[in-house]
Amino acid sequence: MAVKFRLSRYGAKKRPFYRIVVADSQYPRDGRFIENVGTYNPITDPAEITLDKEKIKEWYKKGARPTKTVENIFKKEGVLKEINQ
Repeated sequence: MAVKFRLSRYGAKKRPFYRIVVADSQYPRDGRFIENVGTYNPITDPAEITLDKEKIKEWYKKGARPTKTVENIFKKEGVLKEINQ
């Protein structure tokens, strides 16, 4: 079971809103997930990001890895620096 941090899309047509979730890589994008660890709203200027850093650190220790987009969000928020220290 490969566990990943990834985006799950919500919101209306042309008004996306994403949840950052921990999910098995075989689950559908908007389907079942293990845990919700944050949100990402690209519509606002600047983009609104909320993260539960403690949950993210726990999942990193358990072996979860982010997708490219989520990795960029984590870098922007400084989560990866905290984990790698």
